[in-house]
Amino acid sequence: MSTSNGLVDLHCHLDLYPDHQAAVMDAEEAGVFTLAVTTTPRAWPRNHELAQRTKYVRAALGLHPQLVAERASEIELWDRYLSETRYVGEVGLDAGPRFYKSLDLQKQVFQHILQRCAESGDKVITIHSVRAVKAVLDHVESFLPQSRGKVVLHWFTGSKAEAQRALELGCYFSINAAMLGSERHASMTAIIPLDRLLTETDGPFTKTGERPSRPADVGVVVEALGRLHGMAASAVAATIRANLRALLEPNGGPKNDLVLPPKAVN
Repeated sequence: MSTSNGLVDLHCHLDLYPDHQAAVMDAEEAGVFTLAVTTTPRAWPRNHELAQRTKYVRAALGLHPQLVAERASEIELWDRYLSETRYVGEVGLDAGPRFYKSLDLQKQVFQHILQRCAESGDKVITIHSVRAVKAVLDHVESFLPQSRGKVVLHWFTGSKAEAQRALELGCYFSINAAMLGSERHASMTAIIPLDRLLTETDGPFTKTGERPSRPADVGVVVEALGRLHGMAASAVAATIRANLRALLEPNGGPKNDLVLPPKAVN
């Protein structure tokens, strides 16, 4: 795409770039609607401070499942900060070999997070589900009624049947370039209705060329989705913006504080 203005990066770790403040400013100057996820509640204050100065960047309060073994005690800090934000992430479950030992503890923490979000209402939650899609969806179904929050499955690598179940639970999916580079994951992405798709980079954990991806690089994802669906990139970008508007439509909770473009005109 010729411009990044109006694109959406719903999952990016801006605080993990060498210069956190510069990464936030890059996203702001590019005009990319960016959700800056965090991996620990201790990272929240600085992320929140920087995002408050911007039009396009918002911070999410997270407790990454890969850090739960060492950081589970920070759930009290997470609770303390929850009222300061509508956005939650990165949270979820990881049953990969390195983190399987902590899976029971991860489930306790994830249940707590979903229950607190349900009590608060109207949270937007970006969720990690590596080798744990069924368990993640079981938790969402049990502890977060659809009327009490919105779920976005980040870098989803589950089966088509699991994708269908997630759709029935009201979930959205944020898609990155690495997912579309895999034939299996691209075929799974192709079955997701266009009105449930969002885009992400997951930078700096993905690369564009030889460097870590930045929010503006989400244009690569838009173009790839266009090829997958036989659509112009501009039409995909307009669809993603409309999906973001739908995601952020309040369920009777606090009004959306993100400045969004006008609804796309067909």
